[in-house]
Amino acid sequence: MNVKVVDLLGIRLEPTARVHVLLLQEQDGDHRILPIFIGPSEAEAISLAIDHVTTPRPLTHDLLQSVIEELGGTLRLVYVNDLQDHTFFAELHLEVGGAPHVISARPSDSVALAARVGCPIHVAESVLDAAGQIPEPTVEPPEELFEEFQAFIDNVSPDDFAA
Repeated sequence: MNVKVVDLLGIRLEPTARVHVLLLQEQDGDHRILPIFIGPSEAEAISLAIDHVTTPRPLTHDLLQSVIEELGGTLRLVYVNDLQDHTFFAELHLEVGGAPHVISARPSDSVALAARVGCPIHVAESVLDAAGQIPEPTVEPPEELFEEFQAFIDNVSPDDFAA
């Protein structure tokens, strides 16, 4: 079983469909991006964790983090392990009392928890092969273009736009 370590890029609101998309990107290889459609409450939970926002009362993922820690456990990693009929599956890999535990979970909940505790996120290569997207290459404009634009800015005046 081949596994890839990914970074949490963030949450995007898909404007046409008005749905939230969780974006994960593999750290090596083709740097494929894995988009996972998630609900608005899960998107908010992940965004709050990314932004290190503390709420007055614990949210569900904060509560789960506290329960794991109170029981002496550690979330070792999150693993997005399968894709079936357009549905992603994940696992929480915990260690409690020195013993490993694997718990099935939704990717959105898993990533929300991972963002809080700072554990790694892994994705099965088969999932990336099925749903990963190679990012568009970015083309850096030549330095001369920046210099030309800076010269324009330095020399433009309001009179240049008079009708």
